[in-house]
Amino acid sequence: MIKPLNNGFILIVDDNPTNLSVLCAALNSEGFRFRVAVDGETAIAQAERNQPELILLDVQMPGIDGFETCRRLKANPVTQNIPIIFTTALADTESKTKGFSLGAVDYIPKPFAQEEVIARVRVHLQLKQLTESLEQQVSDRTKALQQAQVKLVQQEKLSTLGELIAGIGHEINNPINFISSNIPPLEEYIAGVTELLLLYEQEYPNPTAKITTFIEKLDLNFVLEDMVKILDSLQLGSERIQNLSNSLRSFCRSDSDTKIPADLHQGLDSTLMILQHRLKPNGERPGVEVIKNYGILPEINCYLGQMNQVFMNILANAIDALDEAILEGKMSNTIPQIKIATELNPEELVVIRISDNGIGIPERLKKHLFEPLFTTKNVGKGTGLGLSIAYQIVVEKHNGVLEVNSQPGIGTEFIIKIPK
Repeated sequence: MIKPLNNGFILIVDDNPTNLSVLCAALNSEGFRFRVAVDGETAIAQAERNQPELILLDVQMPGIDGFETCRRLKANPVTQNIPIIFTTALADTESKTKGFSLGAVDYIPKPFAQEEVIARVRVHLQLKQLTESLEQQVSDRTKALQQAQVKLVQQEKLSTLGELIAGIGHEINNPINFISSNIPPLEEYIAGVTELLLLYEQEYPNPTAKITTFIEKLDLNFVLEDMVKILDSLQLGSERIQNLSNSLRSFCRSDSDTKIPADLHQGLDSTLMILQHRLKPNGERPGVEVIKNYGILPEINCYLGQMNQVFMNILANAIDALDEAILEGKMSNTIPQIKIATELNPEELVVIRISDNGIGIPERLKKHLFEPLFTTKNVGKGTGLGLSIAYQIVVEKHNGVLEVNSQPGIGTEFIIKIPK
């Protein structure tokens, strides 16, 4: 059996003193709290200010009648879910049908029988509580399922990414090691051949016409100079590939069940290296300028692979925002920029700020950013999982904070705070 209301109340709407007296006595005898309104306008105003658990509404009243009062209450999002029971002497089918079509849940005929009033009130209060409880359970279960889905996707992405990068790293290492290890002896060979040719030139200053023609056709001096430059380019390229390979390994490092001390600056730099191709100029925009303002940070006990995934999601979103702003013609005279700043604040929290001067996020969307499956991107361009995964990693895995500040047309800043 339903218990009397604690903080909630029942609103009685009736202009007849006798009816009010009967209803108030019935509710009071069972310990229900109630308030009274004598016309429709007053009832609507009261229900908007403080929503009752149930409304007992007379049909025939001065001013707007009960039907119109019900219609207005059901049209208002603030009051539309409040159960309404009509109290009326109108027993015809047409009146009842009209009331139910407007959203009423029941009728109590006049003159009132106290036992019937109490019974119907109890039934509909219980139905309301059961409905609210069921809705809460559904909401909790949906949220739990979404979180489980995000975790499964996160685990699958990390696993797949780890396998992919391990394979890439293995395939890169062999050829790049072969190239880099053969560059020094090749430099010696070329230097030796060059020296030998110069000695020949000194010892035999008058070569035959055939050799002279070949030297001119080959442009020997240019070739000797250019071979050195080519070797330098090969050396630079191989070093870049080795750096990329190291960045890939660093990016997915520590994808384990235990935290280890890690340099977050290295994680940020590795992520930027992987995203380098997206930062370069393309046909639609100039290159993205990355401004780093790193503070002095201690090594942080964290899941570095997962933290790198957070950096990846936020930085990739920043690049997307810059691309979108340029596509919409909102950055014609502005250099696209991403700023990364780190510090250890007075509360001993490591703070990482990643901001862009892109399109920004409307205020109405900011509160949904970290919800699973929510995305501001066009269909086919976002899954709505990146930021929700980032939120779980920062907040749940590292007991940290992930915040966002944004103004449309100015840009967006993500702030990560984690204990050291």
